[in-house]
Amino acid sequence: MKIKNALISAHNLSVIRNEKAILKNIDIEINKNDFLTIIGPNGAGKTMLLKCLMEFYKPDSGKIIKKPNLRIGYMPQSINIINTMPMSVRNFITVRKKFDEISFRHVISETESDKVINKQLSVLSGGEMQRVLLARSLLNNPELLILDEPAQNLDVSGQINFYKLLQSIYSKRNLSILMVSHDLHLVMVSTKKVLCLSNHICCVGKPQQITKDPEFISMFGKDMANIMAVYQHSNNSNRHKNNQFLNGEQNN
Repeated sequence: MKIKNALISAHNLSVIRNEKAILKNIDIEINKNDFLTIIGPNGAGKTMLLKCLMEFYKPDSGKIIKKPNLRIGYMPQSINIINTMPMSVRNFITVRKKFDEISFRHVISETESDKVINKQLSVLSGGEMQRVLLARSLLNNPELLILDEPAQNLDVSGQINFYKLLQSIYSKRNLSILMVSHDLHLVMVSTKKVLCLSNHICCVGKPQQITKDPEFISMFGKDMANIMAVYQHSNNSNRHKNNQFLNGEQNN
């Protein structure tokens, strides 16, 4: 069922390259307070779908509808930093952005970027850089936050901390999140809805439903599906374990 006044939606979206369908007949809709994560193998078209939704790339067919004056915050997979061209974290976050000082102070505090605000981008660690990218994407107070593999360059501890921060931002801000990720175990904890993409939409639904879908099992294998199902059952029977996992707590 289509919901009126969606933030952004795509209908029958297709992208063809070298006679190959990168995206085929995609229907997707992001509504207020959604938290949707797109998963799938390499080459599935995940990043291309984000680019089409943000109008960075024009699809070969289909229609994209956006809420008028929709504010979107975008966090790319990574950025290329030229070490010979110095730029401070503060300048990077604010360049070509309309903002006020109160909003700026809020996002650097919210993303815990205040300790590195005067550093050069070139000296940041992977975790620090991801928080800075997140701060920049939040500066215009977005209604929709789009993230492309936001934790791909982080170790396990860094991934947990980043998803914990993202969950906090989602719960405190009145926004929606659309994310591409391959971190299945963390996706199952943090997201409300999962979409499996392999050039076409294979399956979509709540995390606990997706693990039972034949398309998910075909894509990731029975072992992964069983692990995720057990993981979800454990979390559903004792919900506070989700917070313990994201908070990095352990039972003795």
